Amino acid sequence: MTATRKMKNKAMKNNTFQEISAVLAGAHDVLLYPHIHMDGDALGSCAALCKALRAAGKRAYILLEEEIPLNLRFLDRGCCTTDADIFADVDISVCVDCGDESRFPGRKEAFRRGKTTICIDHHHTTSSFCDYNYVDAEAAATGELIYQLLLEMGTKPDAEIGEALFAAITTDTGNFQYSNTTKRTFEIAAALCDWGIDSNRVSVELYENVRPQRKRIEAKVLETLRLIGDGQGAICYMTQDMLAKTGALAEETEDVVEQMRSISGVEYAAFLKEQEDGSVRVSLRAKRRGNVAAIAEQFGGGGHIKAAGATLRMPIDEACALLEQALLASIQKLPPLQK
Repeated sequence: MTATRKMKNKAMKNNTFQEISAVLAGAHDVLLYPHIHMDGDALGSCAALCKALRAAGKRAYILLEEEIPLNLRFLDRGCCTTDADIFADVDISVCVDCGDESRFPGRKEAFRRGKTTICIDHHHTTSSFCDYNYVDAEAAATGELIYQLLLEMGTKPDAEIGEALFAAITTDTGNFQYSNTTKRTFEIAAALCDWGIDSNRVSVELYENVRPQRKRIEAKVLETLRLIGDGQGAICYMTQDMLAKTGALAEETEDVVEQMRSISGVEYAAFLKEQEDGSVRVSLRAKRRGNVAAIAEQFGGGGHIKAAGATLRMPIDEACALLEQALLASIQKLPPLQK
């Protein structure tokens, strides 16, 4: 049976943290896989698990296929590699914060070499495609799930591990502002304070450590902002030419879609980013009443109800027109505001 066939035939079920902890306890070499275009939740969750596994005597690395964003590099601390052959034999491959192989396309063959595969994620679009799966769409961040797993593993409180988890949780909750933030989120954050974390240091690294080029590209992009649907939708875009003129990196536009969503009256925000290969990466956000996961799924993407994304294979102007129509259709379906 081929590796591809094997992956498709995984049992569709959710395992327990106890089961996953037991499997990890029996491993020696473990590779962790965050999704492409990694965010703080993906890398922070991986970093926390990697350090916990090493503390338990395992050999563990985070396998990447791209550079780490500038504001996330403090999370690495010797955990990351781009060498898919760093281990001769991989006991376990763990994908973290992603639910299918399309989210790590350049590493999927390496992932399949794991004798056992595990998926830990919180996206509702995730299917249970590994040997062991824990998917909880109610969790605000995968970092919450990794925290629970570490407790099951008997991981001792550690400031470095705690800061990686805090970074995971704060980024996926918009610094605890998004509607996915729950009582449990705050309870875990409070528990991490007892681990000795410096939450201010993490916040400065994540949110207050930007280059001047970032502000220039944000200003350039926001010049393209258009409001549609009586101000309930917002669209803007970024081109490769804009990046060249400002000297910015594409990753330095990640906060633009959040700025769009913050505009009074806006329920849907769509930010389109032209990639080097000519494709267009779309970031979608909803404020209170919308569901951007449903929009993303129309274009082969996915994510959460309030935050999702997709990739389009077409010129940027065509992609903008397509997303405008999708937003307008979704705006028409919005339920009335409850007073």
